[in-house]
Amino acid sequence: MPNSLAIAAVLVLPGLIGAIFLALFLAERVRPLRQPTRPLWQRLKVNAGVTAIAALLNLAVVQTAAYFTIQRAEGQGFGLVRWLPMPPLVTGAAAFLLLDLTFYYWHRANHGIPFLWRFHNAHHIDPDLDVSTGFRFHFGEMVFSAGLRAAQVALIGASLGTYLLYELVYQSNTLFHHSNLRLPLALERRLTWLLVTPRMHGIHHSQVREETNSNYGVIFPWWDRLHQTLRLNVPQSDITIGVPAYTDPADNQLVNVLRLPFQPQRDYWLHQQPIACDPAVVGQDRSKLVNAKQAAK
Repeated sequence: MPNSLAIAAVLVLPGLIGAIFLALFLAERVRPLRQPTRPLWQRLKVNAGVTAIAALLNLAVVQTAAYFTIQRAEGQGFGLVRWLPMPPLVTGAAAFLLLDLTFYYWHRANHGIPFLWRFHNAHHIDPDLDVSTGFRFHFGEMVFSAGLRAAQVALIGASLGTYLLYELVYQSNTLFHHSNLRLPLALERRLTWLLVTPRMHGIHHSQVREETNSNYGVIFPWWDRLHQTLRLNVPQSDITIGVPAYTDPADNQLVNVLRLPFQPQRDYWLHQQPIACDPAVVGQDRSKLVNAKQAAK
């Protein structure tokens, strides 16, 4: 059963995720949230190159490590949710939530640990944010992720079915919240209680360091609320995407992105923009996720 499930996942998941990517790509052309600052096709060529390498490593290293770790952990009855007497549905839900919580911690680590940030920075220096950015991760970060996935599934004790379901939702919402899709504001305000959304994650890609160091969630925003890293009181109209020290067009060429972690690092935030979360400003901005009264809290 596990082998057939894994084979089915390899055959089906890429097609589903590809369809979601295409749907979001077309939707953000019709209803863009932010206006582009660079030619789309130039960015797509770079992001496609970075993505191709990352996708191969994801399949060959990350998913392989996760699969064999799950098999071994299941055979030995190892993992937190296996040690607790819970009904199967509760066990699966607990494993799903723990997978997402540990990804929140991993994301924070990629920002907080200088060595990891060298690699994660390749994701953040994209000068515009759209669905193609959702796949743009440096191959070094993918290699490190293999260790995380193995530790996750072993310690949590997630079953193969739970892990594959999480992987589908994880990849889908990663594409969704990186997309440049303008949702109706009233809808997105409600969605921020349940999912990480495009406006919410747009703040995370801001050139303001304090804004970048917020909104780390992947699927659920609850971990940001729990750890007080949630930031919604930033007008979308004032967000500049990227990292201040890497705004030169040459920085976003494929070769330069790939070798970025291995080069001497610049002062990332030296020329950052001022924080734009004054309640009066937020109150005038129709793209805000909170109102002026909430922003003042």
